[in-house]
This record gives sequence, structure tokens and C-alpha cells, in this order.
Amino acid sequence: MRLKRRLPTSNGPLGALGPGVVTGVADDDPSGVTTYTVAGAAHGYDLLWMSLVTLPLNIAVQSICARIGVMTGHGLARVIADRYGRRVLTPVVLLLFIANVVNIGADLGAIAGAINLIVPVPRTVTVVALGIMIAGIEVIVPYTRLATILKTLTFIIFAYVAAAVIAQPDWHEALRNTVIPRVALDRAELITIVAILGTTISPYLFFWQAAQEIEEELRTGVDASVSSARQLGVLARAADIDVAVGMTVANVGFYFIVLAAAATLHRAGITEVETAAEAAEVLRPLAGPWASLLFALGIIGTGLLAIPVLAGSAAYAAAELFGWREGLSRTFRQAPQFYAVIVVATALGVALVFSGVPEMRGLYWAAVLNGVIAPVLLVFVMVSAHDQRVMRGNGPGGPLLAVGWLTVALMAAAPLALLVVR
Repeated sequence: MRLKRRLPTSNGPLGALGPGVVTGVADDDPSGVTTYTVAGAAHGYDLLWMSLVTLPLNIAVQSICARIGVMTGHGLARVIADRYGRRVLTPVVLLLFIANVVNIGADLGAIAGAINLIVPVPRTVTVVALGIMIAGIEVIVPYTRLATILKTLTFIIFAYVAAAVIAQPDWHEALRNTVIPRVALDRAELITIVAILGTTISPYLFFWQAAQEIEEELRTGVDASVSSARQLGVLARAADIDVAVGMTVANVGFYFIVLAAAATLHRAGITEVETAAEAAEVLRPLAGPWASLLFALGIIGTGLLAIPVLAGSAAYAAAELFGWREGLSRTFRQAPQFYAVIVVATALGVALVFSGVPEMRGLYWAAVLNGVIAPVLLVFVMVSAHDQRVMRGNGPGGPLLAVGWLTVALMAAAPLALLVVR
């Protein structure tokens, strides 16, 4: 197995991008694109306001996770396990692993479908090749170079912006629905709102964000165990800015995906879409080949970014739960169990594509699992954020904590609302 080696810190334009941007764009993976496309196709411009509502929720949660990573030098699972015990964390990590595998499978299928729209390649060949390539790169490529690859892929998010502009939406109607929420409170719309919350505020992003802050500390030679609280506070504030930028980029993608679907699919009376790749195909006759191509490229690019994040977050959580050596900056020989989880999660995702489980059904159950995990995990995150021993005097401010607890309440209440509304 080739050894990873640490490379010099990048001073180029990509060096200015932090893990928050990668996390944000990974949030717009093909399974997320499917959810946003369904929202636009079924409800038109009506739910564009959700992009504004979820933005501060995303920023608060991811900033708090980032601060925990910066201030402790440990991943989220390690912090929770040390405070509450591994027994509490075990079911959360298990459900996270299952949900991530399902998402990996759905993303691989979506990428294969999008590639097939551009170049007719057998689905089997594409999925297997993608699985081998993505797992191989994550295991072998040095962390600094891998980070550069992931940062480069973030720019693909603007393909969705271009596709939406080409679709010629009704900008007046879109703007009105962006700033003036319209909530029908019928079951179909409520299900879509719950799906959007589950897609944008996903547990795997919490683990990844905290872990990547630690990787960045290692890359720049910072040791949280010996650095002063003041020094780490500077890094935490920088992480806040990075997260805010990343989550804004994520919600821009969310907004324009819904906009493109509303301007084309909904306007044409197509209110049901099964997959993101199907949406790209349907766009061709409605908005032209360029819009279809850009949408397909967006699916491919965000999928290639999201799959390493999904597999990596599962590996970080498992390693912290069982006390294994971890980190993408380590070699395979230094952290074999960590990389084994990445390989196994990716391989199971590949197998899931050929299992015969319908993609939408798989995504549905992944959303259910994430809906169960998120509020429970967020409670642990928020309680840890209040602990001055954890945050070393650099805890989140009052407004950030307030929005964080609001997110907990919404994530817990949204699924329960489905039991009330018929």
C-alpha cells in the first residue's frame, strides 16, 4: 500500500478555501439534488423560502461542530463518547453507517445515470469503476492533495446556477416566494419540508466538519493539546467564517436546483421525478441541451465530492467510537481500520446499486434514519457546546446557541408533525 505523505500547505486560490466549503457543497449531493428537484417539480416556486430559513440553521450547527473540533483536537464522536460513554454512541454510529451506505449507493447510481446521458456507458461498468476510483483515491492520495481535489470539485455547484438561468424562470414569482413564505400545511408539502430539513441538516456533515478541522490543524502544524485557548479561538473564528461561506454556497445550490425544476418540470406539468439523473434527462426537451448537460455535470461533480465525505464521516465516527487511529493525513498502515471502513462503506454502496432496491425507496429509508439520528446527535452537540471544559472559554455566542437549539426543536418536531397532519 502506498504511503500518504504530507505536502506543503497550498498558498494558491484553493488554499483560501477551508473544509466548510467542501462540507457545504457535499450537502448538495445527488440524493439532495433529488429532494430539491422533487420540491421544485411538485410545488413550483412555493418552497424557495426554505433556502433562506435553513441557512442560519446550517451555519449554526456546522459552526458549533467546527468549534468542537478546533478546541478539543478530537472528532465529534470522541467528544461525545468521552462525556457520555461509548454505549450511548454505538447505536448512533451504526445508524449513521447504514444511512451513509444507502446514500453512497444512491449517489453512485445517480452519477452513473448522469454519465450515461453524456456518454453511453454500461451502468455496471460505471458504478464499479467509480467505486474503485473513489475509494482508491481516498485511501492512497495524500491528504493535502485530496483536499485540493475536493475543493476543486466545489466549483461544480455553479453548474446548477447556470442551468436555472438557462431555464428562464419567472424571476418576479421566484423572488416573491423567496421572501414571503407560502405554507399550504397539507401533508404533501409537509413531507417535502421534512425531506428538505433532513437533506440539508444531515448527521454525516456534523462528523465530517469536526474531523476536517482537526485535519487542517495537523496540516498547519497546530496541536490543540498544547496551543493556548486564545490561539485556538482565532482558529475557531476563522472556522466560523469558512462555515458561513460553505453553507451559503450550499444553499445557493439548493435554491437554484429548486428554481430550475420549478421553471421547467412544474411549468410543464411534470410533478413527479424519481431521480436526479431523470430530471437532467427531462430538462433536455424543456430547457435545451445545455441546461440538461449542466445539470448532469452538477450531479456528477457533487456526487464525486459527496461520496468520499459520506465514507469518510462514517470512518471518523467508527474510529472515534472504537478508539482506532484515524485521519486522512495518516497512511493505510498507520490507520488500517479507519481506511477499512471507507473501503467497506464504498463497496457496500456499490453492492446496493445492484441489489434491486429502488433508489427512491433507499433514499426514503436513509432520510428516516437521518431523521432519527439528527435530533439526538444535535442534543449531544449542543450540550457539549455549553461545556466550558470542552470549549475552553471559546464557546459559541448566545445567538449561535439559540439558533442551534431552535434547529434541535425543528428537527425533532418536523417528523412528529407528520403524525398530526393528514
